[in-house]
Amino acid sequence: MARRAGAALILVSLLPGASPVGRLDVEIGKLRSEKGMLRLCLTADPDNFPGCLDDKHAVTRSVAASERSVRFDGLSGGRYALSVIHDENGNAKLDTFAGIPREGFGFSRNPAIRFGPPRFSSAQFELATGTRNEQDVRIRYMF
Repeated sequence: MARRAGAALILVSLLPGASPVGRLDVEIGKLRSEKGMLRLCLTADPDNFPGCLDDKHAVTRSVAASERSVRFDGLSGGRYALSVIHDENGNAKLDTFAGIPREGFGFSRNPAIRFGPPRFSSAQFELATGTRNEQDVRIRYMF
């Protein structure tokens, strides 16, 4: 029985149009509290990074801030970038004062932060299929 299931899985993966899938495990560190939510956005579209506002293919997650690990399954291989917001007050947005974030934020590959969010190219990483991929995101606070 197990042999048949394994053979079927191999055959399905060889079908034209079948795409291998990958997995991304995200570890989030440096949170100053467990209040609120973590809002994650994974995108392959440079034009919709970091907000993912108009990206119908973006993968988003909202989890309690006490959860420091998030998994994304069933991803196609390719280049992605991840943004994370520590929404401490739970209002589903990044609060700012004079354009400066008042809540925590982070990105894949932990790029240097200058004026404004990093470019997609600074946060992008290659997601390989058939393997476990990892990103460690360090949350930063300006206030």
